[in-house]
Amino acid sequence: MTTALITGANKGLGKETARLLVEAGLTVWLGARDEARGRAAAEELGARFVQLDVTDDASVAAALATVEEAGTGLDVLVNNAGIARRSPADPRAEAMEGPDVLAVFDTNVVGIVRVTQAALPLLERSANPVVVNVSSALGSFWATHEPSRPASRFPAIVYGSSKAAVSMLTVQYANARPGIRFNAVEPGITATELGGGSPGSHPGRPASESARVVARLALTGPDGPTGTFQEDAGELGW
Repeated sequence: MTTALITGANKGLGKETARLLVEAGLTVWLGARDEARGRAAAEELGARFVQLDVTDDASVAAALATVEEAGTGLDVLVNNAGIARRSPADPRAEAMEGPDVLAVFDTNVVGIVRVTQAALPLLERSANPVVVNVSSALGSFWATHEPSRPASRFPAIVYGSSKAAVSMLTVQYANARPGIRFNAVEPGITATELGGGSPGSHPGRPASESARVVARLALTGPDGPTGTFQEDAGELGW
């Protein structure tokens, strides 16, 4: 049976992706910083909980050790955990102070490296290893220059730059690890708590809809793509 690990999966896009993968018959490790919320979500979905804070090296190491010791193996890694920071003075604007910028990059970019590096030994034992990095059209140079795309009209200096880095990580990992399929995904504008708002405060479609494209990439077969940026309609320009 295929086993997946999803980061930041106790709510929103991560939780709905976990739901779809459980329904597809996968063993799913639901990673979350908050143990109470994570365990509750895992119990609801029929998944396994593992405490995982992508900004903490020790937490990441312990989480992957837990997966290894459980004997489930690991075939799919979904790097979903991500944050945005809003300005205290204007909730519609990004926080641009140094510590806020560092926090966004630590979670959205360095967090992917932490978890991926820790997961590689397990993924390399899989017959069909897959990594999905949740990115954004706000990190696409093409979409942010294309007038027909919402990303061209939505300023996201810090968040967009962090997601551009996610996309480059995807390409570089795909080149460095040809035996593993690495793909980035744009899940679409989704109603989440991104930026610290209340549930659904971020405008967009339900997370249950956006999770479909993430799950599709997670279920990539041996002949599937690698080193690509995908959205609902297919490949997205970098």
